[in-house]
Amino acid sequence: MTHEFRFSYFLLMLAALGTCSLLLRKTQEKLPLMWWQKLGIGVGAFCGAMIGAKLPFLLIDWNRFLDGSAWLSDGKTIMCGIIGGYFGVELAKWTLDIRVKTGDTFAVPCAVAVAIGRVACFVGGCCFGTPTNLPWGVVFQQSGDSLPRHPTQFYEAAFHLSIAGILLVLQQRELFRGQLIKFYILFYLAYRFVTEFIRPETKLELGLTVYQWAALAMTPLFLFLWWKDAHENALASTGKIATIPEPPA
Repeated sequence: MTHEFRFSYFLLMLAALGTCSLLLRKTQEKLPLMWWQKLGIGVGAFCGAMIGAKLPFLLIDWNRFLDGSAWLSDGKTIMCGIIGGYFGVELAKWTLDIRVKTGDTFAVPCAVAVAIGRVACFVGGCCFGTPTNLPWGVVFQQSGDSLPRHPTQFYEAAFHLSIAGILLVLQQRELFRGQLIKFYILFYLAYRFVTEFIRPETKLELGLTVYQWAALAMTPLFLFLWWKDAHENALASTGKIATIPEPPA
């Protein structure tokens, strides 16, 4: 990546982070939390996302992990970053003894931020797809050849913007309340599983990539978390367990 592209990539990623922060301030206005509690879960989300995005690359390069250089390399994965951010928030809430549900407030800001981040990937020339004869194929210098390839970065940016719109409508209509972040993650896992077939990733067992196996592993976990929350909400509605009321949407 040239210095010009690195600078553009950095600016777009900074724009993604800034947009996410501004949207979070808006979506979390009605949360019954102190400013330092909101800051705490925000820091948890950021740190969890950064660690999650880098973790797969750290684990496959143990020597660079030990000397610290792997943390500064370019490799990162958005899929693991989103999941890491989810668990980073949960860890922060557990540490700060926060029992208010906050997932819905992260759904739209995260989706919009990831969409901008994928545009940054296109500018930087990373995360491209397999060769294609489609008229919108793009030649990426980083691919090492002159073959037009699927601009999978734009495909994914369109997905995240679309899901952000759907999440916003669901939020306004109070549908899937308390489950929107899991709704987003589950749909992204499905999307990523399908689009891996047009990405030049290394194939593992059964011809699936590591991201497809990760999606298959994470989907049952988030379905269980969805069921768990729904079950607890059902018990709370019958008065069998105590719950903390959520603020009005």
